[in-house]
Amino acid sequence: MNDSILRQNLVELLRGGHAHVTPQQALNGLDPALRNTRPADGQHSIWEELEHLRIAQEDILRYTLDASWVSPDFPEGYWPKATDGLTGEVWAASVAAFLTDLEAVIRLVEDQNLDLTAEIPHGEGRTYLRQALLVADHNAYHLGQIVQTRKALGNWAG
Repeated sequence: MNDSILRQNLVELLRGGHAHVTPQQALNGLDPALRNTRPADGQHSIWEELEHLRIAQEDILRYTLDASWVSPDFPEGYWPKATDGLTGEVWAASVAAFLTDLEAVIRLVEDQNLDLTAEIPHGEGRTYLRQALLVADHNAYHLGQIVQTRKALGNWAG
């Protein structure tokens, strides 16, 4: 079977666009003063959403590639522990790490030597395809949350 169409569509889904915002669209133009502002009690800041995205995506990727990877405790390990002291450097590092890991997932999907429907050897029945779809789905949801937060904070031009 020629699965190039599947791989191409997965890459498009992972990169965003079409029905979902891209990471760049969700983050570009954000007022740095609002990165760590919660729009209301019980809601996450953009920083918390971004860091959650980074942590979860890293976990999915590393779990997929490395049998010795140990996932964070759920759910507390998937959210930043402290939100005070957010600097421009910390923000930039988080954005860069998120985008780097996203590109690693995309390279995995593009690898013609990898059967996407194969079970991951240590993956408890999970397939590479399932992991790629999980990343795409989770990222789309939380990038949408970032847009909603920006709208609530009056910092979304659309």
